[in-house]
Amino acid sequence: MTIARRSTLGFALAGLAAPALVRAQGSTWRPTRPMRLIVPFAPGGSNDIVGRIIAEPAGQILGQPIVIENRAGAGSVIGSDAAARAPADGHTLLINSAHAAVPAVVARVPYNAVTDFEGVAVAGFSPHTLVVNPRFEARTAAEMVALVRANPGRFNLATAGIGSSVHIAGLVLTNRLNLQAEPVHYRGGGPAVAALVAGESQIGTPTMASSLGQIRGGGLRALAVLANERSPALPDVPSATEAGIQGVVLEEFFPITAPRGTPPEILAALGAAFRQAIQQSAGRLTEMAGVAPRAGFETSAQVMNLVREGVDEYSRILRAAGVQPE
Repeated sequence: MTIARRSTLGFALAGLAAPALVRAQGSTWRPTRPMRLIVPFAPGGSNDIVGRIIAEPAGQILGQPIVIENRAGAGSVIGSDAAARAPADGHTLLINSAHAAVPAVVARVPYNAVTDFEGVAVAGFSPHTLVVNPRFEARTAAEMVALVRANPGRFNLATAGIGSSVHIAGLVLTNRLNLQAEPVHYRGGGPAVAALVAGESQIGTPTMASSLGQIRGGGLRALAVLANERSPALPDVPSATEAGIQGVVLEEFFPITAPRGTPPEILAALGAAFRQAIQQSAGRLTEMAGVAPRAGFETSAQVMNLVREGVDEYSRILRAAGVQPE
């Protein structure tokens, strides 16, 4: 069960910098007031971190500040719905790594994740991690599996909200490994990680962006990076394959979208600015959030094709795991 759509091209994005800059300078559209980038989760999660890294340089390129607006609730549905209903004038954008996951988990979504949005850019890709509270008895993934199986229902599994990619990663983990852990849904990746650090929940599958600081600082113990290979951001943490939990390989991606009907010339200007900002911030994204930018998303259609593929892939994974939308 692997969500992996394109091989990482890393700093091949450098080749995109020059054309992106030309397009940004050549476009006639510019925002006329401060813009807002809606993050549909509480502060401190992966979308909040990634959004703040790229918002400042993108705003400098466009000539107006980009303000982060955290609108948490319903596993990102509330904030995403607000973005879908916003005027299609280029002044409201959405960054949501759960955008493609929500339709696979939530039965009644008030918007269409594909047709109610236009693609702007993709900030990057990042694997999930398997972490535990440092006081948790298990020190390896194999020990964690044995302990949870021996104590069904005793331990809590922290998620970033129903429909979040963290929720789906937890579902894949428990279904694939035949584990019984009680899911506890928080209002974003930041609160979920805070609950793990505090011991309210014992096990989690957070995104690398939201958990990296606590892992490095000792607030969380990482048992595995849920990827086929180790991450440069956490070189001492085994991959899922090395940890013996094959099949639990998941990554999130960060699409930046605008409301449906945003004019093509505005999308072109926004896309060029954000791609340039992402390229400029590639080192910070990897170091601070474990997020790797990739080439191949230079048009609005390419961004939305990735979202469409994600909706299909998440749905396939969860239906295979016996999970139906609620």
